[in-house]
Amino acid sequence: MALSGTEGNAPLTVLAIDTSSQSGSVALCRGGQVIAESAINVRSTHSERLLVQIEQVLDASQRSLSDMDLLAVSRGPGSFTGLRVGLATAQGLAVSAGLPLIGVSTLQALALNLPLSPVPVCTFLDARKQEVYSCLYDTRSGFPRALGDEQVLPPELLLDRLEQEVVFAGDGVAHYRDLIVKRLGADVCSLPPAAHQVRASSVAFLAEQSFVRGGRGSSGVVSPCYIRPPDADLPQKKG
Repeated sequence: MALSGTEGNAPLTVLAIDTSSQSGSVALCRGGQVIAESAINVRSTHSERLLVQIEQVLDASQRSLSDMDLLAVSRGPGSFTGLRVGLATAQGLAVSAGLPLIGVSTLQALALNLPLSPVPVCTFLDARKQEVYSCLYDTRSGFPRALGDEQVLPPELLLDRLEQEVVFAGDGVAHYRDLIVKRLGADVCSLPPAAHQVRASSVAFLAEQSFVRGGRGSSGVVSPCYIRPPDADLPQKKG
């Protein structure tokens, strides 16, 4: 996938990590062009394995961490455990290499799978507990612009609130396909599987756009966006 680079600016070399869902990825991009991208199984990935995957992407690109201009990481929402691994790894690399780090919304990166969509993209990421993470995006310009706040809610409630034609993207589409088809018809679920996966290359593109527009990035601190409290932090019911 080739994304439009940043006009009027020197292209940046970006290493990006996404561990927000079961199907994560690592990508190295320059000026919107994907140099290398590799999928990872987040469920079986710990920080050591992720570092090996990053090294493989760097090797495939014939580059080293010192060649990077920017690091990027998906900050959520998504898998609590996956986000922790990805954020900790990205922050460690940023500190050790002295590189700026930018966190990117998982849902915005997902919406980038459908640039120039004539109708809003409704991101639909499985949040477990019979809920989905969602946000509406206008992608007609090629850049996903949020039309509201990111939220977590039951899929039935989300479908009830939709007041316009949309196209769905996210792993929640497969999980709740029968419900969506019953409410809205099969056409809104007709996209290929690749459209429902967050890609690290999209995280890289959005981070580069943010950086050149004035988002200087941190020196290694990016806060996760869980939307709801992590499972481990939820109070236990008594009785």
